[in-house]
Amino acid sequence: MDSTRKSILIVLAFFSIYCIWGSTYLLNKIVVSEVAPFYLAAIRFFCAGVLIFIIAKGLKLSLKASTKQLKNSALAGFLFLVYGNGVFVWALRYVDSGFAALIAATQPLFVIFLMRILHGSKIKTKSIIGVLFGFVGMYLLVSQDTLKLNKDSIIGIVMIFTCVLSWSYGSIFVSKADLPKSFFVATGYQMLFASLFLVSLSLFFNETWKTPLEWSSKAQGAMLLLIVFGGIVAFTAFNYLLKEVPTEKVATSAYVNPVIALFLGWYVLGEQLSQQSIVAALILLTGVYFINSKKKIVIFSRFKK
Repeated sequence: MDSTRKSILIVLAFFSIYCIWGSTYLLNKIVVSEVAPFYLAAIRFFCAGVLIFIIAKGLKLSLKASTKQLKNSALAGFLFLVYGNGVFVWALRYVDSGFAALIAATQPLFVIFLMRILHGSKIKTKSIIGVLFGFVGMYLLVSQDTLKLNKDSIIGIVMIFTCVLSWSYGSIFVSKADLPKSFFVATGYQMLFASLFLVSLSLFFNETWKTPLEWSSKAQGAMLLLIVFGGIVAFTAFNYLLKEVPTEKVATSAYVNPVIALFLGWYVLGEQLSQQSIVAALILLTGVYFINSKKKIVIFSRFKK
């Protein structure tokens, strides 16, 4: 693949994990108000995984995977989609979607320090500055009077922090793991394994299963968007980036997602968007710049394989 095409793919992949995933907080919140969380996630990832394999066969991509690659795919699916996403959606019953996105914005910090602990990676000064900007931006968002937490929120907050830790470790694991050669096929395996885990969890917690025909049209539409864009498009882009770009740069999606979530809440649901939120958003994006930048260039610089 020539460098120009690769650069375009990287930019488009970043757009996917920044903007599409920023909308999934809202979409998950819509569906989880009617559908049990683990059941929701199981349907979402099973449908997305099946569609990925159908598309892969149409593109004549090989679906072959070694035993080790299947095991790694199962572990990645658990870290990302079962715990990192499934439990996260469950926690949305206790925490507002916007506030949950803010907690998720701690991911770059987790990634940087896990890389230091697990691989001895040197923490770059720009990365530290970027994380500090991220925390300042998060504080400005969280400290607003418009964000109210109830007595049950502590459960959701604690669980979301463990989800962020799971996703962060998964990001580091996948960047080095032996997975199917096609990142598209690798995504499909992760989703199918995750759906099996999630069905088991749903049965264990005795969740109520309702067919999609019993859902409201709003929940059906949100689920369709989660499957196609939040699952197939964005998660495939995420797996691609983990193999092409340093992990801490991919983790910056956690800074951009809250910004997208806030603006979508304002645009779609008419939620209040204060001046403090706008300032916080700009600070968060500045943090992304410092983590992503190499000297004078941000995303368009050359990336480490």
